[in-house]
Amino acid sequence: MSIPEALNGDKGIELVELTSELVRAARALLRWEQRHLAEASGVSLATIKRLESQRGTLRAHGVTATAIRRALEAAGIEFMNGGQPGVRLTSTAAK
Repeated sequence: MSIPEALNGDKGIELVELTSELVRAARALLRWEQRHLAEASGVSLATIKRLESQRGTLRAHGVTATAIRRALEAAGIEFMNGGQPGVRLTSTAAK
């Protein structure tokens, strides 16, 4: 499921659909294990493992996807679209 538009804090900015591939890429940039993402997001480790093992859009409740996204963004991940979704570290995260 994608994050509902109502949860978009930056009005007018399109939300990138959260996929297992983007979550894994974000974790790799942060050098986080699944356990770290579980702790940071408040989502169980079993759920993180299940969601990441399935290709494509996260099949999760909106609250779960939002918690994962917010934890990654708080750590310095920026989700991008621009025709091809991706992730990058923000300049503040690199410091």
